Amino acid sequence: MASVAYTADELAQRFGLRLHGDGAVRVDGVGTLARAGASQLAFLANPKYRSQLAQSQAGIVVMREDDAAGYERTALIARDPYAAFAKISGLFEPRPVRDAGVHASAVVDPSASVDPSAHVGPFVSIGARSRVEPGAIVGPGCVIGEDCVVGAGSELVARVTLVARVRLGQRVTIHPGAVLGAAGFGLAMEAGRWLNVPQLGGVTVGDDCEIGANTCIDRGAIEDTVLEEDVRLDNLIQIGHNVVIGAHTAIAGCAAVAGSARIGRYCLIGGAAGVVGHLEICDKVVVTAMSLVTSSIREPGEYSSGTPLMDNRSWRKNAARFKQLDALARRIGGRGTAD
Repeated sequence: MASVAYTADELAQRFGLRLHGDGAVRVDGVGTLARAGASQLAFLANPKYRSQLAQSQAGIVVMREDDAAGYERTALIARDPYAAFAKISGLFEPRPVRDAGVHASAVVDPSASVDPSAHVGPFVSIGARSRVEPGAIVGPGCVIGEDCVVGAGSELVARVTLVARVRLGQRVTIHPGAVLGAAGFGLAMEAGRWLNVPQLGGVTVGDDCEIGANTCIDRGAIEDTVLEEDVRLDNLIQIGHNVVIGAHTAIAGCAAVAGSARIGRYCLIGGAAGVVGHLEICDKVVVTAMSLVTSSIREPGEYSSGTPLMDNRSWRKNAARFKQLDALARRIGGRGTAD
């Protein structure tokens, strides 16, 4: 693939940034502030890396206005350098060309429909009454079950499974190994044995969502499991049946959300965090990594649980003391009453 290059002036105009320095400087890739070369673009967003700026060999650096004071090389001035860098770096991301059509090894049910502009790769299976809309890409080894919709411009990268009744909006990206629409974990106990509760709902995914590798989203028991628009899920996440995740929320890897929980809009859920079922988290909540949400959160803000890492000897001592907290509280409370 031939490399592409852009001048600082071209990038400034394209992304609405202010040019500082020589607009003729040309870059053909990106790099870190510490390691970028003269033909690469870097960014400075975190103040702790400001000391690297003077020694950086980057041809162009995206930075804030106050960081550019006294800088003698070429820069692009942005209110949010990281967001600007994300947009610019997309210009250098190689994207394979996908020809429209259905590969000869794919199996498509006669009742399914595939738009002529869509791409269906090798060893794909598409089930009854499912639909692949214009410009969609279904990568190699994907399985699309019955009554599913792959929205216009969406991409199933490879080995993605849509089990049943999964409806994807437009421009949805799903990475390899993800499974959407598997049966939710619904059980009832009768006479000492488990009964499976039929999972009759589906999964609805809004426009512009992204779902990471090996993430699982269970279909609903009666109503659908729902991801609203622009939800971003990392790799190895479990989303239980009937969960609702609000628009623009992002969840980091190895998190788990139990059935029927409702998460609001613009929330951030850290890695390996857990959310107990049947509770609600309001909009604009941050849950830090490895926290366990056991009750509803009704006020925006940052929430944490668990204990910070410490050496094992200290942790064992503190764990022993933790067991005594209730007795200590009773003693202190008793003294206060007596006084």
